[in-house]
Amino acid sequence: MRLSAGSPSRLGASWDGRGTNFALFSAHAEKVELCLFDAQGRRELERIELPERSEDIWHGYLNDISPGQLYGYRVHGPYAPESGHRFNPNKLLLDPYARRLAGRLVWSDAHFGFRVGSPREDLSFDRRDNARGMLKAVVVDEIFQSRHQARPGISWEDTVIYEAHVKGLTQMREDVPPQLRGTYAGLSSPAMIDHLKRLGVTTVELLPIHALIDDRMLVEKKLVNYWGYNTIGFFAPEQRYAQDQALDSFRTTVARLHDAGIEVMLDVVYNHTAEGNHLGPTLSFRGIDNASYYWLKPENPRYYDDFTGCGSSVNLTHPRVLQMVMDSLRYWVEVCHVDGFRFDLATTLARGPNGFDRHSGFLTAVRQDPVLARVKIVAEPWDVGLGGYQVGSFPSQWSEWNDRYRSAMRRYWSGEGSLIGEISRRMTASSDLFRHEGRSPRASVNHITVHDGFTLADLFSYAEKHNLANGEDNRDGANDNHSNNFGHEGPTDDPAIVALRRQLRRNQLACLLLAQGLPLLLAGDEVGNSQDGNNNAYCQDNEIGWVNWNRLGDRDEDFTDFVGHLTTLRRRFPQIRSNRWLDGRRANGFYGVLWLTPAAQEMTDQDWNFPEGRFLSYVLAPTEPGGAPLFIVLNAAPEEIAFHLPKLPDHARWRQVLNTIELKQSPAEFLSGAEMKAPPRTVLAFAGLP
Repeated sequence: MRLSAGSPSRLGASWDGRGTNFALFSAHAEKVELCLFDAQGRRELERIELPERSEDIWHGYLNDISPGQLYGYRVHGPYAPESGHRFNPNKLLLDPYARRLAGRLVWSDAHFGFRVGSPREDLSFDRRDNARGMLKAVVVDEIFQSRHQARPGISWEDTVIYEAHVKGLTQMREDVPPQLRGTYAGLSSPAMIDHLKRLGVTTVELLPIHALIDDRMLVEKKLVNYWGYNTIGFFAPEQRYAQDQALDSFRTTVARLHDAGIEVMLDVVYNHTAEGNHLGPTLSFRGIDNASYYWLKPENPRYYDDFTGCGSSVNLTHPRVLQMVMDSLRYWVEVCHVDGFRFDLATTLARGPNGFDRHSGFLTAVRQDPVLARVKIVAEPWDVGLGGYQVGSFPSQWSEWNDRYRSAMRRYWSGEGSLIGEISRRMTASSDLFRHEGRSPRASVNHITVHDGFTLADLFSYAEKHNLANGEDNRDGANDNHSNNFGHEGPTDDPAIVALRRQLRRNQLACLLLAQGLPLLLAGDEVGNSQDGNNNAYCQDNEIGWVNWNRLGDRDEDFTDFVGHLTTLRRRFPQIRSNRWLDGRRANGFYGVLWLTPAAQEMTDQDWNFPEGRFLSYVLAPTEPGGAPLFIVLNAAPEEIAFHLPKLPDHARWRQVLNTIELKQSPAEFLSGAEMKAPPRTVLAFAGLP
């Protein structure tokens, strides 16, 4: 027989060399139809009712279906939004487990389960067939995909993360072959690998590459969802970044980066989908089982609990939804060999009926999973819901984006005083936030800039956001940026302002790489990339959003080698990368860190509370026998400040290893106790010598 019961054991479409098993979860459906399409996806060839239902898995096996077959589902059940159900078999639905998508979404009112424009809104019912303009899933051959691949295996302490967008990183890079620019292959081109190695980057963190769609609103404005936080398929690589087959292209890129000793992390968006709120389209999850996949308001399940700001939130308290997320994570590790994940709005994933739960099913599942145990796990530890800010609250397996570091360092180098106590904590891995329950300094992922917000160049060039290109009358994007234009909004030819902006960029980079914790760099900051003051370039698939490499090789603007020097210092001094928390002076005289006044005396409470204080200096003790202490000086004051080099046992001299006034460092040696001058707004570092 052509059709048989098949198996519910593996969700999605699974080809075994003879035929294909189809399995789809839906707890509330009454019937599921598999729809097969021609090779172009234009004509529906037949509909086949899946014959079996086991534990809410609808399944069937077709012995004549092979890789390359296009398919989708129509799911029957009640259309009762007021009860949380939105079944509409007129809508072709994507398989949540699709490994590859074909075609593109052509927006029309037919993609909505209700009649757009009806006075009854989503309580109305739309009978139009949307299949012609809908994406299709494709059966793929997964038999070859489990080949072993050696990983770089970078330790947490040695990790330097570089956040980049697949297209934006290479689209304007002239030393990348034209046909590779903006693609997965461009990431692993010889020019990009050489650049990453010069920087000292160990780990590339990619903005979302899960299959996505462009919001209708953006398409109508002739814009796109450039950043990619609009997922529609958690198992399929986005096709727009591939020259041919996306999965093959991405896997090849990962392998080439691994060969160069560079890890690949993915920014993943499991907190919401592209279907939006109750007035959004019916493309997949909503039409398969709305009441299971999403958080609905208990008092009125017509509406969604929106913890994400994107209209809806995925409900990981449901075991099958949690299974989908865990299956997806394991797929990217085992099949695509990625080295870790950064979880967008991770608080949403750990929510239970009473809010964020450190013992949630999701956090528990991640903690015990043997596949995920060997990769890096990083949280964006907040969402927009009540109690959503959870920095420092994730389990010990996790590292977390530390926005407290970002805010403090931005305020400090933009000129705000009375911050030296805060800065001391942020430069030493924020023990006030993370030193509990066995966590180590690597829990803190330090960053100054990331994809959302100003670039480093814009941080010191714009006092206000300039987002008019987004088509929202400059209402979108953060208003509180802790930025400073130093007297002129945007680009200027004033040499004093230009020099000061460069200096402050170097200061921020120096602090980022000298701070304990994990550093995260934004792609393009090393060459002064600007987004023209746009701090929310999510829809700018153009020169605003792409990295501008025109300053690469510019003697004054290209900080690539300067960053490389900083990462070299980071490797040279293990105390920066220590996995142990620092202590001050102990009873036996030993110390982890000494906080010093300009006179090289240990600081007192009065010193910490110095009015408008902007000078901070400290010594990090060596962590290895024979190692050198590291003396770091931060002077954010607009004037020169005199200070003395510390007098330490066994260290009669100090060698200067960093001065952020200079792009190219000129080592010089000084006697312990010597009086020095810290120029205005400068970072200095010295290594102790016998």
